[in-house]
Amino acid sequence: MADPSSDDGNRREPGAPDGGPPADGATATADGPEIGDGPEIGDGPATADEPGTGDGTASSAADRAGGLGVAVAVATALILGVLGPALALLSGGVVLGVNAVTGGLPLAASLVLTLVLGQYVAFGGLAVVYLTWRGLDRSGIVAYLGVRRPSLKEVGLIVGSWALILVTILVVSVVVQQLGTETASNQSAELAMQNPAIIPLLIAASFLVIGPSEEILYRGVVQGRLRETLSPAPAILIASAIFAAVHVMALTGGASARLTTIAILFLPSIVFGAVYEYTENLVVPALLHGLHNAVIFTILYITIAYGDEIQEAAGGSAALLPV
Repeated sequence: MADPSSDDGNRREPGAPDGGPPADGATATADGPEIGDGPEIGDGPATADEPGTGDGTASSAADRAGGLGVAVAVATALILGVLGPALALLSGGVVLGVNAVTGGLPLAASLVLTLVLGQYVAFGGLAVVYLTWRGLDRSGIVAYLGVRRPSLKEVGLIVGSWALILVTILVVSVVVQQLGTETASNQSAELAMQNPAIIPLLIAASFLVIGPSEEILYRGVVQGRLRETLSPAPAILIASAIFAAVHVMALTGGASARLTTIAILFLPSIVFGAVYEYTENLVVPALLHGLHNAVIFTILYITIAYGDEIQEAAGGSAALLPV
């Protein structure tokens, strides 16, 4: 991936500091933002030779500016990462209010409303509002996120990455069982097990709602913001840690069980981030995320339909559902 500070119109470099208009000289094109001669994100103050300023002082100022840029990027990523689930919780209150006013919506209708408000609005809407606040128009947002139809190679990468996630989770599940460590339960998985008729809807929502909405925020915006000042590895790790940690809001169980599940969720999160970094195409991790969730929901459906033994085997997998 190109250096995010390079002057090449890369999607990681929208050309405007947080909350401000595009830098001087920057212009937006149909292909996304293009950076001109103005200052770039994360750049420190100019270090040209000045009277009384030596190379050591200039280097020190640049280091401080670079450190400040990293701190701002990490803080922004944390705020956005936590704000998304917070908005989702607020939307849950809206759904409860609608149910109270109407005397109770059908379960499927209530679920659809929850998905629209808690995913499209809370995650996707937050991402778009943030990028718009930074001065990007529609084409600039598409370019920054990297949204395009996947190639055959990228489709193969999705399948291969899902297989890697599956093998990793199976290995980790065996280790967790051998250690006798408990994992937390996921609220969405519990709802699905109690109401198996909605599982087909959840499978479809995995691809159409959950995967795209969460990936636009956590990979497209959170990881993308980190990549403006950090190299790929730390950006992926920090974004993945934020993504896994916020799932504590969707888990039930003791503190140790929740921590174990969050640690496990960190593994597929890294894969989501890595494929995004490699392809620079947000559709790829969105589909991979959706595929992962859809498979877990399918396992739950088979569990319910075909017996208690499978249910016991799949119960641990349900806790790994990153929704």
